[in-house]
Amino acid sequence: MILDDLATFASYTPEGLNRVRTACLTVATVLGDLMEEEITIVGGLVPSLIIDQENLPEGADRHPGTMDLDLALQLAVLEESGYKEISERLREAGFEPDRSNAANPTVQRWVVGGGDNGRVTVDFLIPPVDGSRRSSQIFHLEGDFGAIVSPGLDLAFEDRMIRRLDGSNLRGDLLTRDVWVCGPGALVVLKALACRGREKPKDAYDLFYVLRNYGTGPAEVAERLRPYMEHTAVGRAREILASDFADERRTGPRRVARFLGTDDDDALKAEVVAFVSAFLDAL
Repeated sequence: MILDDLATFASYTPEGLNRVRTACLTVATVLGDLMEEEITIVGGLVPSLIIDQENLPEGADRHPGTMDLDLALQLAVLEESGYKEISERLREAGFEPDRSNAANPTVQRWVVGGGDNGRVTVDFLIPPVDGSRRSSQIFHLEGDFGAIVSPGLDLAFEDRMIRRLDGSNLRGDLLTRDVWVCGPGALVVLKALACRGREKPKDAYDLFYVLRNYGTGPAEVAERLRPYMEHTAVGRAREILASDFADERRTGPRRVARFLGTDDDDALKAEVVAFVSAFLDAL
């Protein structure tokens, strides 16, 4: 797995995406009923799940996928200690807390696999607890299980959709599971917040990819988000998009080009600006 936040399109492989989808199916099977309400898939896997990769708009490329699986936990898991059931089931299936380079446990990131099957990490995220707005803070659910506090994450439980996954789990069993996946409106908000919170070109690319390729385009994405316009995270995302994607010289379109390895592609940058502008106008 590549941990470099500046990874480009070329760093992602079909084999890596397949490993993450396999891990996703494994988690969906292991957690079973808990995936029905308390957990939603967010992050870099989402674009490839909510946009039909076999019937893309003209000129669109397949999404490169992701190197890890991001799972959003509903705050309801704090009630009746639902998180204990999650960690127990994951442990029984062979998952365990990952470790940092200093060999310290990373309670918000669990790992499974290795060897010939590859290694996949699962990151857990949770909306702010007790009114806290601080992002990237680790909320400890129990001793070696935690989640990254992510403002705006509750939107992923409002704007979300069911997607069917077909494939094999880590045991090689063929199966089909329906999973909750973050919707396009919520994903654009979360990716906009991520663009301001860290330097990871793929965040800007994922945002653009969804606006360009989901449904009929920016207006349809905006329509899904419109019921939540009073949410603080939506207002913040609009400010970020209006600033960082205002023109081709801004960091947003430049990051998209950087991710694709085409830093000098002015036409691409102009396209990014146009799609973001259309989205903001439609809100």
